[in-house]
Amino acid sequence: MAEIRFTIDDKPCTAKAGQTIWEAARDNGVYIPVLCHYDGLKPVGACRICTVRVNGRLMAACTQPIGKDMIIENTAPDLEDMRRALIEMLFVEGNHMCPTCEKSGNCELQALAYRYGILAPRFPYLWPRREIEAAGPHLLLDHNRCIQCLRCVRAVKTKDDKLIFALLHRSGKVRIGLDPELGPRLTEETAQKAMDICPVGAILKKEVGFAVPIGKRKFDAAPIGSETAEKA
Repeated sequence: MAEIRFTIDDKPCTAKAGQTIWEAARDNGVYIPVLCHYDGLKPVGACRICTVRVNGRLMAACTQPIGKDMIIENTAPDLEDMRRALIEMLFVEGNHMCPTCEKSGNCELQALAYRYGILAPRFPYLWPRREIEAAGPHLLLDHNRCIQCLRCVRAVKTKDDKLIFALLHRSGKVRIGLDPELGPRLTEETAQKAMDICPVGAILKKEVGFAVPIGKRKFDAAPIGSETAEKA
């Protein structure tokens, strides 16, 4: 099958038919940040962090298929500022206390804030009142940190494909919840999977605390996006 040729930030690239822009960029050593996207899951374009400009139009790189002769802008100043604003909004919309979070150093939101050099958000903090829910024998749901990326909804299912996580309520009261029958029956292995796939510290496995010391965690060793850049 013929390769698809395109450019991203003036860099000539090739892609395979059926790839998304994000996948094609990754294979060419170009990092496009994501939060809701996860390899192997159906993309939903929920967070919009991956927004790029394609032939003058804004598109979500994780959902848009790559096309012939696309001219893609990824690091234009206005796009980078939009991503920085989205990250800042996620921080002020919830309650993210990084120094006390079990996910610190493994948190993708925190890692993106470091990548974009965010010291203080341009928006006022909302300090919402949200609960921490003891969801079954193995999980804690910290609704203060959830960014509603839907990774857990898409990834954590029973063997017969039933959803274990789902969105509850509407509008400003939307939150992630566990199925009342399936949630309490989660195995420790599935609980660990749910914690691992969460990009922030909203899903935590009980009775596990700082198993990996601060300073030796994923993004302590290498900034987010460095794996992709090494392919260039």
